[in-house]
Amino acid sequence: MRPTPRRTLARAVSLAGPGLFTGTDAELVIRPAEPGAGILLRSAGHTAPCTIASLSDRPIHPAFAALKPRCTSIQVRGRAVGTVEHILSALAGLGVTDAILETDAPEIPILDGSSRPFVEQILAAGRRDLGGAIEPVTLTRPVEIRDGDAVLTAEPGDAVDYAYELDYGPGSPIPPGAARWTGDPHHYESDIAPARTFSTQAEAMQMQSLGLFTRFTPRDLLVIGPQGPIDNAWRFPDEPARHKLLDLIGDLALLGRPLIATVRAHKTGHAHTHALVRAILNA
Repeated sequence: MRPTPRRTLARAVSLAGPGLFTGTDAELVIRPAEPGAGILLRSAGHTAPCTIASLSDRPIHPAFAALKPRCTSIQVRGRAVGTVEHILSALAGLGVTDAILETDAPEIPILDGSSRPFVEQILAAGRRDLGGAIEPVTLTRPVEIRDGDAVLTAEPGDAVDYAYELDYGPGSPIPPGAARWTGDPHHYESDIAPARTFSTQAEAMQMQSLGLFTRFTPRDLLVIGPQGPIDNAWRFPDEPARHKLLDLIGDLALLGRPLIATVRAHKTGHAHTHALVRAILNA
């Protein structure tokens, strides 16, 4: 396997907006990093690597205390910073191996619900080669996470090949779909990064009854009713599947190094990918 060149940003960039689950105003600064730093999260003067070792199991909102994670959070000392998966996905998709993510908020801004705003800022800043390379993670045998009808597998391969199959079953307003990425940054930029996080109208109403999503309307984020998006429109016919792939790419970045493997996901979420990352590291 060819090592991945180390890259960082040519200059710092910043983005701001409310967090999806906390509703808190948040600013994220993405800074260049030194070779070998990896992706670091800096909050309240402390720093932690954006790897599975720093994964927080603290629910981002009390409503989720008994549920599987609705996002990926990183623990920095006594603080947890949530919804890091979209920025991690953007960095991985564009081949950025070293960067510092700086915020004092409890959550990364959700922006339009996709990773496109992060991608646009990173491309505007430019990427800089750091010299040297990072050895990718490779597999010698298949690894599988199975949870009911949710299945996530990683098999040995000689290139990046990640795919997600989405199917919420008959009667769901969310259409089934499939999406695939083979490691091309241009493909990530055009076909994966714009895909937004989504919820059904029933889910959104339930979340609002619990005090969440109060700063958003269906014009801001993708809410899907019986007839499709409410006060909004699909960016792709299979946008939900593409967003699940976007999340998968971001969560796999918790390995700390690029994963060269064939990954197939069916009906999976954040918790399954977290478990896969642990299983790969323990294999």
